[in-house]
Amino acid sequence: MDNKFKLPTEVVELPSKGLLYSEDSPLSSGTIEMKYMTAKEEDILTNQNFIKRGIVIDKLLQSLIITEGFNYDDLLIGDKNAIMVAARILSYGKDYTITYAKEEHTVDLSTLENKDIDYSLLEGKTNEFAFKLPHTDNTITFKILTHGDEKNIDREIEGLKKINKDNVAEVTTRLKYMITSVNGITDKKDVREFVDKYLLAKDARALREYYNQVSPDIEMLLTVDQEDGGQEDVDLPITINFFWPDA
Repeated sequence: MDNKFKLPTEVVELPSKGLLYSEDSPLSSGTIEMKYMTAKEEDILTNQNFIKRGIVIDKLLQSLIITEGFNYDDLLIGDKNAIMVAARILSYGKDYTITYAKEEHTVDLSTLENKDIDYSLLEGKTNEFAFKLPHTDNTITFKILTHGDEKNIDREIEGLKKINKDNVAEVTTRLKYMITSVNGITDKKDVREFVDKYLLAKDARALREYYNQVSPDIEMLLTVDQEDGGQEDVDLPITINFFWPDA
């Protein structure tokens, strides 16, 4: 049957160009192979259990990815975003209609480009970067977050909400997963203590700015026209009709 029925596939370029993966990972090639969506994947999109657990898109992408030999949790967030957009284009086309300020706008997803970053800063790296905090002179190392990190961050934040719904600590939780060492100290307990007690807000801001400079991703910021003739930049909304246009 495999010879009788052939399914088309496409090779998708990753924003990271594969530079931050280990050499033995197939992702180090800078590309990933995906198949076109079938009726099986539409079953995934309507799976109420997946929807309630917030994992429906991940289940969909895992089903569409042909490339083997890597852990899905190791995908950099920016690479995952690019795969998600590619999956939408391959499945339902490039035109995506969004509603902003009560007006409909049609976005051509094929025009979305990778973020403009300095790739020379990524060369020779294994997803660890050094940064000297400008206001305290502490030297830290940090990593670009992966899908697995995002899952752990979300899980930790949900746990914090159950303890105290008014103390979410989303910013500090994310920093605790980003930072891998402080002045050569790699113990996670010490890193967390540093974030909670010693990391100045202005140093945290400088770190986030540098993180954005070295974090590969697809540009999800759109420019939309307003009624008064002006324009505004908005984040691309990912709603149910991103993968289900007729919803």
